[in-house]
Amino acid sequence: MDAAVNASGGVRTHGDSVLNRSIMQLLEHVDYRLITGGEDLEAIYRLRYKSYLRSGMCGPIASGMFEDRWDNLPNSYRFGVYCYGELVSTIRFHYISREHPYSPSVDAYPEILIERLARGETFIDGTRFATDPDSAPAPGVLPFLTLRLAMVASLYFGQNSVLTPVKVEHSNFYSRYFNAVQRTEAKEFPGVLTGIALFEIPAGENMRLTLERFPFFRSTPTEQRLMFANPAINRLTPLSIVPTAKYYREAA
Repeated sequence: MDAAVNASGGVRTHGDSVLNRSIMQLLEHVDYRLITGGEDLEAIYRLRYKSYLRSGMCGPIASGMFEDRWDNLPNSYRFGVYCYGELVSTIRFHYISREHPYSPSVDAYPEILIERLARGETFIDGTRFATDPDSAPAPGVLPFLTLRLAMVASLYFGQNSVLTPVKVEHSNFYSRYFNAVQRTEAKEFPGVLTGIALFEIPAGENMRLTLERFPFFRSTPTEQRLMFANPAINRLTPLSIVPTAKYYREAA
């Protein structure tokens, strides 16, 4: 979940209240699409490639698209983030458990995850995070608009934690805003050319405090179900979902 963090390195706010107001206003012009095929799927693969090539995470690919063997797993959810009708970022999640222990991070960090999955822990694995900074509505906002999806997933699945494989030099963003904890040193990660370390964002009390600090991450049960209650594959058309944080009056 990393190529896009280059776009977040310049994030500077004058306090959480300014950030909250800015993101809440932008959410009025955002929709999320659960993508399973067609032109929208090709668009997010092209965005991945553009972002990864720019950041040095991949080399040239003749098709101009970046996809992998984890994209079509039954526990996979691919999203596009659209602002003012334009695709600005993308991210993918796998919900992993003892019954469905399949994701890039499980393959990359088995020494950390296999035993914990066997004990019954569950995780959301967020990967293939990519943005188009040229289309950003404002500097530094795309990571927040995109990673809001991880918070919606957390509220729906109620997992133990969110896994975030990132470059170590980009970890400050995740530590600052999500209290992410580093679990491994940087190492080879499937499909990319740079070393990636595993970071973990605890759920539970940490989730509650994060939602209290950043109310734009909140979502209604309806939004959560629309995103994650149905299989991410075998849907004929993309499902477009409007963010619901504004319906929490205390978040306004």
